[in-house]
Amino acid sequence: MPDLMSGEKNLSEQGILGIRKKGVIPLVMGIVNVTPDSFFDGGRYNRKDAAVAHGIKLAEEGADILDIGGESTRPGAEPVSLDEELERVIPVIESLKKETHLPISVDTFKSDVAKSAISAGADIVNDISFGTFDDKMFSTVAAGKAAYVGMHIQGTPRDMQKDPSYGDVVLEVREFLEKQAAFAVNAGIAADKIVIDPGIGFGKNDAHNLSILKGLNTLVKTGYPILIGASRKSMIGRLLGLSPEERLAPGLAIALYAAEKGASILRVHDVFETKQAISMWKLLSE
Repeated sequence: MPDLMSGEKNLSEQGILGIRKKGVIPLVMGIVNVTPDSFFDGGRYNRKDAAVAHGIKLAEEGADILDIGGESTRPGAEPVSLDEELERVIPVIESLKKETHLPISVDTFKSDVAKSAISAGADIVNDISFGTFDDKMFSTVAAGKAAYVGMHIQGTPRDMQKDPSYGDVVLEVREFLEKQAAFAVNAGIAADKIVIDPGIGFGKNDAHNLSILKGLNTLVKTGYPILIGASRKSMIGRLLGLSPEERLAPGLAIALYAAEKGASILRVHDVFETKQAISMWKLLSE
């Protein structure tokens, strides 16, 4: 079993921009959903002990980052109160910070959750709204000196999949990400601590999602590291007629395709399988 307390402890102190250079293998972010209603693993890790055990398991499987979320953002998801979200994520962050050496990310769009999570040891704030749902988010992250992942979303989780519409989805997503990144830098977040996420499945139909993945090189040209989160998503189910439990292999295909296109971070449920796929891809790329 690997020593989970060895190695670098704070990715935000290193600066996150340096994690992806040409030929460098992407990091794997393991998902820990402390929720009853997430689309794939909702309810499996809704207790502190189960969530912490799962986080430790993902670390043992080779995760580079652990992403802790206390509010489902699946299509149609209902909002969760601030107090409930804090009760779900803070104890898990505190425990995993003690039990592993890994950088901890908190998946939230609430600045109050981000502030408490950073105080509890979180190194990264992963915000699906890129600061558009909470106008205090950028200043909170800047004050906490955390790294920041900002994602593109059209609409809100409750309504984002009703009728998403774009002219040129790749261009519009890129323009949004660049604009919000500039706002984040102006608010005091260091540019080398910002990662951008095009938001696969967040206010996009299947054609939009495929266009974004095929156009990743356009997003890479922004100069910001790219996070891709397509693990087990409904897009795969619709395109291939698969249940969430059957979507591992196509998700790995997306992960490797994104890696080849220049993605810096892959956010996944299946850490072991993703790491093995990347290892083989690396051998073939040498």
